[in-house]
Amino acid sequence: MTAWTADELHAIESTDDFHIAPFRADGTTLGTPTWIWSVVVDDAVFVRAYNGTNSRWYQSARSQGAGRITAGGIEKDVVFTPIEDQELNDRIDAAYQAKYGASPYFPPMVTEKTRAATIRVEPR
Repeated sequence: MTAWTADELHAIESTDDFHIAPFRADGTTLGTPTWIWSVVVDDAVFVRAYNGTNSRWYQSARSQGAGRITAGGIEKDVVFTPIEDQELNDRIDAAYQAKYGASPYFPPMVTEKTRAATIRVEPR
């Protein structure tokens, strides 16, 4: 696994055009890209499923553990790691507030339902 570059983190942090495509059950075919919100915290990229752990892309990301993202002109093969750390989730909440707080869709992104569906996205 590799780390995000400073330029990649900046591009992801400054766009709301983030698409995630976990692998399908065969482990090689990418799923349909889904537009979601992303945030950068502590030089790492995090995403949450608006519909919580029942979200299809979230379930695929958990079961397959890998896929591809496109965001801010970047296309990368990635791995997905679920996050359960409450302190980290608090910092992720703050990042969502800073980036998306003016949106009417923001409040559901910081509920227990969506916090339970938080994923770290790392380059492969």
